[in-house]
Amino acid sequence: MMRARVSAATRIVLLPSVFALVLAVLFAAPVAAKPQGVDMSATIDDRDIAETSATEPLRLQPNSTIRVAVALTNNSDGALRIRRVDLAGHVLGLTFFSYSTAVELTIAPGRSEALKYRLDLTGLEGQATGLIVADLAVIGDAGAPIASIPLDTDVRGSLYSVYGLFGIALAVLTALAIADAALGIARHRLSTNRWQRGLRLLAPGIGIGLMFGFTTSVLRWWVPDTGLWLAVAGVSASVGFLLGYCSPTPEVEDLALTEEDETADVETARFPDGAAS
Repeated sequence: MMRARVSAATRIVLLPSVFALVLAVLFAAPVAAKPQGVDMSATIDDRDIAETSATEPLRLQPNSTIRVAVALTNNSDGALRIRRVDLAGHVLGLTFFSYSTAVELTIAPGRSEALKYRLDLTGLEGQATGLIVADLAVIGDAGAPIASIPLDTDVRGSLYSVYGLFGIALAVLTALAIADAALGIARHRLSTNRWQRGLRLLAPGIGIGLMFGFTTSVLRWWVPDTGLWLAVAGVSASVGFLLGYCSPTPEVEDLALTEEDETADVETARFPDGAAS
């Protein structure tokens, strides 16, 4: 008996610590390695991409052409060999639109060079839509980024793009998770174990948090930075888990009655005309 009390007390003490650890991991921003000795600046359609923001994103129109200018300064001791320039948009670590331009450029130590080219955005409509975080990166011989600049983009694509279908699938899965939890509550089928009840409502919480980020992105209210988006999903998941964990424990009699009703339904289905008698 004492062992059970200690176990329950330990769970209650550990619960806030677990959620604090999860939130700390979600809120922690990854530390990107800064390129040594390389200075980079870039403009798209004569606009400095480093100055883009959620309120003033760079608009990308499908099937249009944009003018890209990249300036690089090599402050290192060795020559820099640039093989391509990538413009890519990312959400939750996934790439939803990407354009690569092959170049052949070698920059000697202490020298500066500039790249200017036109980029055709054909196919962008089927890749993404809404506010999306992107980056313009110069890639070296080994295929690794030498330098990059993040920017906020407003992609005027279709809701039936890859990103749009990703959000639709997310909405369907979230709706199914909510329906499953609601059905369990309505039929008094939630577990008598608090942790299992919490986990039952964890999935709807995660889905709601992710759907919030997707909706605000497509409606162009907010640029879904990966760290902040996951943090919102983490808070939503924590709320869902706590609601399940702190919900009233179902009565054992109610669970037994539900099982008897299900057994009766099965027997009725097997012997609809009373053949069992």
